[in-house]
Amino acid sequence: MAEFKAPLRDMRFVLTELFDYNDINQLPGCEDFTPDVVDAVLEEAAKVCEEVLFPINRSGDEEGCHWDDSVVTTPKGFKEAYKTFAEGGWTGIACDPAYGGQGAPKTLNALVEEMICSSNLSFGMYPGLSYGAYAALHSHASDELKDIYLPKIVEGTWSGTMCLTEPHCGTDLGIIRTKAEPRDDGSYAITGTKIFISAGEHDLTENIIHLVLAKLPDAPKGTKGISLFVVPKFMVNEDGSLGDRNSVKCGSIEHKMGIKASATCVMNFDGAIGWLVGEPHQGMPAMFTMMNQERLSVGIQGLGIGEAAYQGAAAYARDRLQGRALTGPKSPNKEADSLLVHPDVRRMLLTQRAYNEGTRAMGIWVARALDTMKHHNDAKAREEADEFVQLMTPIVKALFTDWGFETANLGVQVFGGHGYIREWGMEQYVRDARIAQIYEGTNGIQALDLVGRKMGAKAGRYLRRFFHPVQEYIETHVSDEGLGDFVQPLAKAFMRLQQATAEIAQRGMKNPDEAGAAATEYLRLFGLVAVGFMWVRMAEIALKKQDDDSDGFYKAKLVTARFYMERIMPQSGALFSSIMAGSKTMMAMDEDAF
Repeated sequence: MAEFKAPLRDMRFVLTELFDYNDINQLPGCEDFTPDVVDAVLEEAAKVCEEVLFPINRSGDEEGCHWDDSVVTTPKGFKEAYKTFAEGGWTGIACDPAYGGQGAPKTLNALVEEMICSSNLSFGMYPGLSYGAYAALHSHASDELKDIYLPKIVEGTWSGTMCLTEPHCGTDLGIIRTKAEPRDDGSYAITGTKIFISAGEHDLTENIIHLVLAKLPDAPKGTKGISLFVVPKFMVNEDGSLGDRNSVKCGSIEHKMGIKASATCVMNFDGAIGWLVGEPHQGMPAMFTMMNQERLSVGIQGLGIGEAAYQGAAAYARDRLQGRALTGPKSPNKEADSLLVHPDVRRMLLTQRAYNEGTRAMGIWVARALDTMKHHNDAKAREEADEFVQLMTPIVKALFTDWGFETANLGVQVFGGHGYIREWGMEQYVRDARIAQIYEGTNGIQALDLVGRKMGAKAGRYLRRFFHPVQEYIETHVSDEGLGDFVQPLAKAFMRLQQATAEIAQRGMKNPDEAGAAATEYLRLFGLVAVGFMWVRMAEIALKKQDDDSDGFYKAKLVTARFYMERIMPQSGALFSSIMAGSKTMMAMDEDAF
């Protein structure tokens, strides 16, 4: 059976050894989250995830959500689990204390999110979407709207959604048809249909607050004509109590390959009453506050699934007796050796481990920048952190989810035939992980964002936020004899990344197809180097502490770091070759030949 235990030892290593958490604790607004408090929060989050959320993961997948005449019911146990979750304050852990939140830094919240995604991704969708709605309202809504909606969202009594996609358009939001007609009282009548709306209807909260993209009658064409509206499922009376049902209903729910306990809804707005968030025709900047938040969170979903898949595969490999070691029996008193004697099984497990621990470190690197961006007193520090986050967001979303899916598949492969059987729990991870590569902008869109927007932004200034620290580290440690096995592969891959960046920039100016053709490989190359940088830094720490290694943690860290450099980092060469091949062959086929 599948199992999950929160990886607290590695989380603490990343927080306090790879990075200095005191930097975050000293930021204005983060003073209450001392190292001791953070440790206690992680321990409690682990208990909730292991004891409350994980036990209903498989049963929720088996049962799924139920739709009956616009009413959606979540699987057995979800309402009780959500009540426990909300009462524990987890819905507001990272929210503004002014609205009842705890104000936890993103550095801490990212690790809590990872545990939730490992234990029950479907469940995590509900509070995850609510936090995205909270973020958009907190950044762009009027004080009046904030006072009405944020306290209830923070305490978990109400939940939130984001309503973007329509039946005829996916990523191309400029052609949405949902209308917003002004009413005499300053509100708007919202009419249209939205699809693929996660948590659009359910029975976990007493009200659901929809953030809806729509167009005013005088809207310019394209994305410049989109406005954002807040549309509650139930109207809110002046005293804060719930009033009449608004004219918004769930037309159906999707029958999906994964995240079956998360309701994915078709939402019909039939003159529903809503209020403008921010300025007219400025809906996209407001919604991107929510989308960027969700993209980082979706990246964490990939990591969470990957961790759960690794744990299940490693436990199975330890216990399963199958065949004999190629060098002779390792357990001669047993009928067979464990799967761990086989090199290919170790290859799969080490790949999973290298992906998970590397992306966890990279995720916290980005989370720290988010905290700096939000809390630092120095404007320059905030700007530099923002530029780094803008650059890394598409990489986190795409790389983490690609690797999460790959890790889930490797988990099934370790199990062999049993991995294909539902009772073992591994095949669910594959199905659940697959959606993360698609929603919040497909990974191909993330790659286009990286090469089309982020790479050349501010004359390449975004890139410098990554390139400069990596270059400085390599130059400082290139002569370090103990780190040579780690720094040299990083240096070679980093050189390829620099060359690929220059080539794409030069070719793309002449022919945009050149940048588009290289985008996916470029993002993967960038991600390989970024995670490689994390692994070199982790290896540096492990080398210093390997003599004081009572539990073998640092030895395992060094072995995994070497595996990454020897078996995964060489992919940079093949990616570089693909990038340099250009777009000619890719674009040569006539459209009618496909």
